[in-house]
Amino acid sequence: MSLWPGAIMPDLTGKTVIITGANSGIGYYAALELAKAGAEVTLACRSAAKGEAAVAKVNAAAPGRAVFLPLDLADLASVRAFAGAFKEKHGTLDLLINNAGVMALKHRQVTAQGFEQQFGVNFLGHFLLTSLLLTTLMNAPAPRVVQISSIAHKQGKIAFADLQYERGYKPWPVYQQSKLAMLIFAEELQRRSDSGGWGLLSVAAHPGIAATELVANGPGMNSLMAIGMNIAKAFVLQPGDAGAWPSIMAAVDETAKPGAYYGPQGMGEFRGPPGLAKIKPTALDTATGAKLWDVAETLTGADFKPAP
Repeated sequence: MSLWPGAIMPDLTGKTVIITGANSGIGYYAALELAKAGAEVTLACRSAAKGEAAVAKVNAAAPGRAVFLPLDLADLASVRAFAGAFKEKHGTLDLLINNAGVMALKHRQVTAQGFEQQFGVNFLGHFLLTSLLLTTLMNAPAPRVVQISSIAHKQGKIAFADLQYERGYKPWPVYQQSKLAMLIFAEELQRRSDSGGWGLLSVAAHPGIAATELVANGPGMNSLMAIGMNIAKAFVLQPGDAGAWPSIMAAVDETAKPGAYYGPQGMGEFRGPPGLAKIKPTALDTATGAKLWDVAETLTGADFKPAP
């Protein structure tokens, strides 16, 4: 793997990092680069076999820098168990990258708590996880949280009247809603941090269109789409490691501003070196952010009050 032209990774020795969904795709590549830069990286993955295999590959390049902890974002009990296990071993957390996700499930599925799967995994699970790790983050000298959104957020809308899409489920609008929710979360988290004195830097990123397992093997991918995707690889898609560049920049950019959003700089933000990306105005709306936050707290039981 190589980084974008001119990239300089800071020394991350002594830093603790969690990346969800890091067994493959952009999460794995981000874990690899951050570990090579000296960070201690926890790969939070649903599959133990895939998680351990990814840890072995990262440790082959950066010995002793990666560990695996099980996390199933489709079950809030698993989210709580993961946070508890992490805090038993770590008093601080420098960087949380909320990367894991599911995309365009062909048929409506639900999480263990009955939430629509994409909204539940992509957003609600990460919302609860962040709340449970808030104090641990605040114990770090310069904590940062990165939410992974998508260019698909631009077509998204938050269906407050039916967030779980119990009526009229369609794969892509539901995915778009979940990724818009992640970007709204990033912006509202920064506002809450500023007003509450939490000291967090909240940013977000999207990978453009990267040739990862999530895209290539997504349940919403039919045969015609797969053919089109193979043709697009040569012209639009970028490799999975390049798809991780915006995430990595969001994680380490020392000039990052609160609420910054990173993505590829090529045409349509599909591919290219990373930089600042365009945000749909809805994601910046304070009323929408506050409303979604309140709903998410109610649904997950999250409590963003730091421990005394």
